[in-house]
Amino acid sequence: MGVSDWQRILILWNVQYYFRYIITVIGLLSNLVAIVVLGRGKCGLSRCITQYMVAMAAADLLAVFCNVAIFYLYAVIFPYFCTIACTLQQVMAYVSLDCSVWLTVAFTFDRFVAICCQDFKTKYCTVRIARVAIATVYVVSLIRNIPYYFSFQSRHLNLPLECEAKPEYYSHPGWIAFSWIHNILTPLLPFFVIVLLNILTVRAIVVASRARRKLRAPVSGEKQEDPEIESRRKSIILLFCVSGSFILLWLTEVMLNIYTDIANEHYVPNWAHPRTMANTAGNMLKILSSCTNTFIYVMTQSKVRDELKNAIKYPFTICLKLVRR
Repeated sequence: MGVSDWQRILILWNVQYYFRYIITVIGLLSNLVAIVVLGRGKCGLSRCITQYMVAMAAADLLAVFCNVAIFYLYAVIFPYFCTIACTLQQVMAYVSLDCSVWLTVAFTFDRFVAICCQDFKTKYCTVRIARVAIATVYVVSLIRNIPYYFSFQSRHLNLPLECEAKPEYYSHPGWIAFSWIHNILTPLLPFFVIVLLNILTVRAIVVASRARRKLRAPVSGEKQEDPEIESRRKSIILLFCVSGSFILLWLTEVMLNIYTDIANEHYVPNWAHPRTMANTAGNMLKILSSCTNTFIYVMTQSKVRDELKNAIKYPFTICLKLVRR
């Protein structure tokens, strides 16, 4: 490798290093704030939506911790990791990302039913169904990622320290099939399901809005506000921001997974190879998707902003009361 290659590698490592620090701080704090604020149930959202949003924040918090923050804990607390601990961390990293992705799908489907399937809405869009869906996502994500525990081995010969994927993971038919199924379930299938549900939701909203405008057309020519249309507008803004963020931030990872599986290229020649750059970018964007939902809630929901302001003011209010005593 030439000097320019080493410069690109150095830039890549520096970007990853600072990115992990920033994402660790922002991801942990933002998702903790989302859990606390949304969990109070005073944001003007239905209990059903709140259940999904709190569960998504919890999954995102776990994803940031298992995929990013834990590396720094390893370096500081356990400079030499045993293979078992390293393997468990890898499994939990997969589980947390699966939960985050499939809870986004569950939330998107819930909003699709609420907006487009009025007859089914009263039966499906309930707190009980939401809790069942959330629990199912967590349990299934854990069970289906257990095989990853057996796909890793010690990185150092005769030393049970750190871990890496076994060579047969990329060559044995069983592991290849498992990898294909995993990539289809996360993120290919969720990606296309979310896109499809959003298209159907937009179509239903456009048709319903036109019909309501015709029925409510004012005789005098004055503009009338329609509470139903306004409610749908707020719901669709939240839905599109959450699912749109997921689609954009996971797009690179989806394209790389498709290319890798079709071309059967699981190894890159060196750190300066363009695939390494693409893999790094895709991984960073994938992790970034676990930090964006809180900011989306704040930007799209006025009552969430109000609750966040109250949460920020609360410590200062307590301190002021103590000083005045």
